[in-house]
Amino acid sequence: MINSVILYSGNVVFRFIRYLGEISLLMGNTLCLIFTPPFKVHRILTQAKRVGPGSFLIASLVAFFIGMIMALQMAYQMVAMSAEIYVPSVVAVSLTRELAPVLTALIVAGRVGAGITAEIGSMTVTEQVDALRAFAVNPVKYLVVPRFLGLVIMLPILTVFADLIGMLGGFVICVYKLYISPTLYFTMIAEALTVRDVVTGLIKTIFFGAIIALVGCHQGLNVKSGAEGVGQSTTASVVISFLLIIATDCFFTAIFYFIFRV
Repeated sequence: MINSVILYSGNVVFRFIRYLGEISLLMGNTLCLIFTPPFKVHRILTQAKRVGPGSFLIASLVAFFIGMIMALQMAYQMVAMSAEIYVPSVVAVSLTRELAPVLTALIVAGRVGAGITAEIGSMTVTEQVDALRAFAVNPVKYLVVPRFLGLVIMLPILTVFADLIGMLGGFVICVYKLYISPTLYFTMIAEALTVRDVVTGLIKTIFFGAIIALVGCHQGLNVKSGAEGVGQSTTASVVISFLLIIATDCFFTAIFYFIFRV
């Protein structure tokens, strides 16, 4: 029994380390090919359109309701302490530093990351990726680089809109439930929110976008077993992206707090 547990744990650790190595190699290859001609700008713009405008509505709705929920939850404690005036500040800082970047990344991972894996996985199964290699086209340059740049560029932009729309959701609760004047609401946000609050959140989204693109493309390029394998890889892509996004957020939050004191 003990030997089985040890063997299973060792196998899991080995597979995890091997997977991180494969992702690291793909990332290094992608970063090198970004600066290697030819530069297919139209392909990057196509992927950016899929990430940005394609995900804007659902990301905005989630951010709006999260802002409302945060304001309502904070109101319980703040009203009891006669400190409801600080609800706008808490909502703004929480959204810009943590909630908007992470939730937007999770939404994009579930929507775009899964689509990337399914699309590239179908190309792998039908041997279209092998055909690219046969015509001396680098699959990483052709498939991965545009999606990588599209996600890295558009995810921070989506997060900025999520910040603003989330504050609008908090505005609805604070003004119409807590009876805080609109002027006071925005004044409290302006006093509490700093540029570094926004910047720290946006820095995270760059890495979140890279994670979604690399995991999605890696899973798609390594699909096996036909259509069933595409489904399994798509599910794995979403799960792995979620885990890595949360772990990366924890890592950067610790760095900003303990090292930079941001």
